[in-house]
Amino acid sequence: MPLTDPQQKICKNDTRFRVAVTGRRFGKTHCAMRELARHASKPDQEVYYVAPSYRMAKTIGWDQLKGKLKMLKWVDQSNEAELTLRLKNNSKIYLKGAENKDALRGVGLDFLVMDEFQDIDPTVWSEVLRPTLSDRKGKALFLGTPRGVGSFSHEMYNMAKATDDWEAFTYTTLEGGIVDKDEIEQAKRDLDERTYNQEYLASFLTYSGMVYYNFDRRHCVVPVTNMETNELHCGIDFNVDPMSVAITVIKNDIIYCIDEIVMNGSNTDEVCDEIKRRYPTSKIIMYPDPAGRQRKTSAGGRTDISILLNAGFKVNAKPFHTAIRDRVNAVNSKLKNSKGLRSFFVDPKCRQVIKSLESMVYKPNTSIIEKDGELDHMADAVGYLIDFLYPVRTEYNKTQPQRWAFTGGPKRWR
Repeated sequence: MPLTDPQQKICKNDTRFRVAVTGRRFGKTHCAMRELARHASKPDQEVYYVAPSYRMAKTIGWDQLKGKLKMLKWVDQSNEAELTLRLKNNSKIYLKGAENKDALRGVGLDFLVMDEFQDIDPTVWSEVLRPTLSDRKGKALFLGTPRGVGSFSHEMYNMAKATDDWEAFTYTTLEGGIVDKDEIEQAKRDLDERTYNQEYLASFLTYSGMVYYNFDRRHCVVPVTNMETNELHCGIDFNVDPMSVAITVIKNDIIYCIDEIVMNGSNTDEVCDEIKRRYPTSKIIMYPDPAGRQRKTSAGGRTDISILLNAGFKVNAKPFHTAIRDRVNAVNSKLKNSKGLRSFFVDPKCRQVIKSLESMVYKPNTSIIEKDGELDHMADAVGYLIDFLYPVRTEYNKTQPQRWAFTGGPKRWR
């Protein structure tokens, strides 16, 4: 389908620097791919697409961009390993991850897209990418969703509103035209009000005080009795001091935290033994830190996740880390959604779970969580479980664009 009016306003604006802060699934990737193609249609252009990680760049944009440009017969060469396209007019498009700043240096750019820029280290822009635009007077498009007041995305948006040669845009998810109204209403029912306003209405919110602001002892801490433990869902954070496990039962999408394990100076093998000792006949499903595929807290060269599997546990883990903000939002939405419904409860004996959810705070005037070296591990364990089963980011009922709202082609082929 063609670009919606808001998408056209972003893509057809020719200001040198554009900052678009929108709700989730607005169609930012559609805009990004179109703009990459439009700028690369001119001969001898150097064009970058930068996502928070290499994996995200490949997942979000590579297949779509490569497939479309090959269909248009624009591509001369493609490099799968380096995510690079050389077009027949000698323009080159590079898809990059921002986690390796040094790999972004050394190229003068004509055009740059920073996608999900709110999750990219601000110094990647100021110290690395901004200088790459200078010699060729390149342009840049920033695409993302809001973070808190005072965050990088907030500062860039405000600067774009107030600075010559910059333009700022903000639109809701619904205005993007991809997610239908019924699905947005469903999200409003599922999420807490704060998360819905930020993720779907593109509102900048003030981060202060409690991280898990929907946690309330009066409503969230209840005795959990007579609960069947045939199947247990366990969030785990791998850390020597302490190893932290939140043990839950899930019924009708309501999570009951019935037990916890906190072991200092320990390792994954010992945690597995303790779970088996407490629940010898239960089916155990673990939700670990995705880094456990590489990380080792036990001897013998085994990864933490391989140890869980060898213990006979089922393991559910995402292929890579979710943004901390998304994990926090997922937990808050289970603690209380926008309709005031709660679907995460904690037994009083789970003191560390209660303390972690109650005590985690943001650093003053930032969206950065204050880490104390102990409480955050149990909160992370809870977050890995909830984010896997009930993520804020998910697939939506949507209408995929049937064609790019872009006509024309490279003007001078080799």
